[in-house]
Amino acid sequence: MILYNIRMFGTSEICGKIAYISNMLNSTGRLQSGIHILSAFSRVLLHTYQKIRQILIEDLLNRVKNSSSKFFERLVVDLLVRVGYGGSIKEAGKAIGKSGDEGIDGIIKEDVLGLDVIYIQAKKWDGFVGRPEIQKFAGALQGQRAKKGIFITTGSFSKEAQEFISKIDTKIVLIDGKELVELMIDHNIGISVVRSVELKKIDSDYFEEPA
Repeated sequence: MILYNIRMFGTSEICGKIAYISNMLNSTGRLQSGIHILSAFSRVLLHTYQKIRQILIEDLLNRVKNSSSKFFERLVVDLLVRVGYGGSIKEAGKAIGKSGDEGIDGIIKEDVLGLDVIYIQAKKWDGFVGRPEIQKFAGALQGQRAKKGIFITTGSFSKEAQEFISKIDTKIVLIDGKELVELMIDHNIGISVVRSVELKKIDSDYFEEPA
């Protein structure tokens, strides 16, 4: 399922650059210009990719924010398993599904062998998650004698919240809405690949002959 619509963005700018590269190729058509043309075209593709990715981030985050709590719970499970936690989706789902107390939503294995566990807190918020919420989560971890935790939100974390986790012994990872959807994109969760493009150049090393 494609989670974003193609929008018109920077069309004249991008088309202008492509036209410039095309003119270079048509006017010279020489091998020595190839590296320069490839470099210019690579910059155009990178610039276009970055714009498309930003649009996708915004659209995907809105989609996640408008989803149900049940869907958000499944998304957290899918993401954590995809990045290497929890063993299987079935095992991870059971772990997250256990409603914890004292500010803990669930527990997930750190690896497939279950050598350690990580405590999870996930909140669908639009605004900032402040220091009090993170302190509550840290206190819950201490109550469980836990050393590691992940706090996920669709919103953002205040500066005070981020400073707080840098001053405590317990390792807490904060994942805000933007980072959440960037992880979804990087691990192909909730998105589909439309097209892949490869840029190729001559491998000079291949053509080197022994002296």
